[in-house]
Amino acid sequence: MVVLCGCGVTVSLMHTLVAPLLPEISHTMNLSQDAAAWLLTVTMLAGAVCAPVCGRLGDMVGKRRMLAVALAIMSVGSLLGALSWSFGSLLGARLLQGAAFGVLPLGISILKDELPEDRVMAGTATMSSTLGVGGAIGMPLAGVIAQALDWHAVFWAATAVSLLALALVLVFVPESPVRSGGRFDVLGALGLGAGLVTLLLAVSQGGAWGWGSPATIGLFAGSAVVLSLWAVHQLRVRQPLVDLRTSTRPVVLLTNTATVLVGVGMFASFMLTPLTLQASTATGHGFGVSVMVAGLCMVPMGLGMLFFSPLSAKLSARRGAHVTLLVGALVMVVGNVAQALRPGNIPLLMVVLMVLSIGTALCFSAMPTLIMAWVPATETASANSLNSLLRTIGTSTCAAVGGTFLAAYTIRVDGEVVPAAGGFSVTYWMAAAASLAAAGLALAVTAVIRRSARTTAEETDAVTTTADLAVQ
Repeated sequence: MVVLCGCGVTVSLMHTLVAPLLPEISHTMNLSQDAAAWLLTVTMLAGAVCAPVCGRLGDMVGKRRMLAVALAIMSVGSLLGALSWSFGSLLGARLLQGAAFGVLPLGISILKDELPEDRVMAGTATMSSTLGVGGAIGMPLAGVIAQALDWHAVFWAATAVSLLALALVLVFVPESPVRSGGRFDVLGALGLGAGLVTLLLAVSQGGAWGWGSPATIGLFAGSAVVLSLWAVHQLRVRQPLVDLRTSTRPVVLLTNTATVLVGVGMFASFMLTPLTLQASTATGHGFGVSVMVAGLCMVPMGLGMLFFSPLSAKLSARRGAHVTLLVGALVMVVGNVAQALRPGNIPLLMVVLMVLSIGTALCFSAMPTLIMAWVPATETASANSLNSLLRTIGTSTCAAVGGTFLAAYTIRVDGEVVPAAGGFSVTYWMAAAASLAAAGLALAVTAVIRRSARTTAEETDAVTTTADLAVQ
């Protein structure tokens, strides 16, 4: 469990370590801000495509094997980044690093197969929390290394960590005995990849291109057509990439929908808090601290997710994962409303971040538990991968819409146009609304589970009564 959680932290680090390096990389390579942002976008696109593929292959040929392959690809990408000589080579490096996005769902599925039943919830909760831990410590860690050396050193450090994670997996992680076998759906993988890339490109670039631009509308329309055709193919093929019949079971469908909303509710603070901390005090909402201090202020949010994950496991064990999801979503509502009301000082802001970390930890631990309880044992990796993919769609949507709000609400400070407080507040209100909607879906999950339990009890009573009559 320690090794797999370490892999989770490592992979989440890869998604955030470039963010504080973009200004230096832009200056060194003479890039525009929009061009440099592709170093984040391409990783997200690669992860979105590779996660379901790794999940399906993990169910078929072995989860540990695919975990090792994903970590090896990430190591190659990190090494290429350390040796990069141009923007193209660096873009390729980030593409390869994104291929490891499937590590988290694969790790959760291995824990489900290998841990004793009474430890599965705790393991799942801890593994899920690593996403927040890596995301919170990635920015300050990369900033420290880049200030002491240069941005290449960050990729050298990523290479060393990736290789260490790969070695530890090969030594300590057993291969899961649960496999589905069968043939890989190549056409389904290509269709899903095309649909996701067009969708996420439209979501991530819509603000820059214009939401009404032909490119954005065309990508949204193309994505809708491709994903519709892909869904038809998945329902017809004998061994689909994603079993849509399983995915449309009420609990699974409601949980996956809630995952998108939780991604929106969580990511608002990850995206906006560093900007608020670094904004000039002349804006009326900023604190004027350095990138380093802003990153350090985010660390408690990640650590809070790690520390509170055992609490979420205990709550799930006693009351059910659906209750944990409900409580977590409501806590996130409180945290986002507090953010919208703009905490007046950094200590208060860090308290609000801790509240959000508690809610996020509860939600992240509950969702995989709910998914794995309602899908066949041979499909846990692919089901968790789909859940992780939907979380990415949620965070990408939050980033795109939040960026649009920041661009719409601006003020001029010292001759420079900067985001105004209104853009931040509207984004946090959006995140609070998404969290509240997730709580509503959690209530619906609760109703479905209780109705299913009643039906099962009634059927059991009927069978018992029939048996008693037969005996008489």
